[in-house]
Amino acid sequence: MAHINLLPWREAAEKAKQRDFFTQLTAVALVAFALVFIVSQFYQTRIDGQLTRNQYLQSEIAILDGRIAHIKTLNEKKSELQKRINVVEQLQRSRNVGTQVLDEIAKIIPTGIYLTEMNKQGNTLELIGKSESNNHLANMIRAIERSDLFTDAELESITSDDAESKLLSDFKMRVRIKGIVNTSAQGGS
Repeated sequence: MAHINLLPWREAAEKAKQRDFFTQLTAVALVAFALVFIVSQFYQTRIDGQLTRNQYLQSEIAILDGRIAHIKTLNEKKSELQKRINVVEQLQRSRNVGTQVLDEIAKIIPTGIYLTEMNKQGNTLELIGKSESNNHLANMIRAIERSDLFTDAELESITSDDAESKLLSDFKMRVRIKGIVNTSAQGGS
């Protein structure tokens, strides 16, 4: 006799296929979730590492900024000290200028010229006095130009008063002091 299966085998096969499909779908979903989780953990680890490096760099930059600020204050102090040193050097070079000026004036003033007033401003010396003749003034200007201490003699005025003695005329002259006071402006040479 023929064997006839009356059980609903097609429905059972369909259910078995569905069960296999959902099992495979669940397995693929779990694998995909695990893959996404692993990739996200990998990148999160890299991000955390980069953030740690960034934080380290920021702390080192802050330390270096502090050092730079300290260096700037040291440079400012250095420039202030250099200015003070320059002033002291200038004073050191020009401490005997008064004595040297008076000594040189005594050497260059010829007989017949009398100084009544001397004013010094910076490295300019203003000489005011009386002269017996213009030749004496010319000799004095030539002596100034030959001098190691003075230069640029400039005669500003020669006047003669009729009320006073006709033998003496008033003069006003400017002379520049060279070498001693000016060396600081030339860089200490």
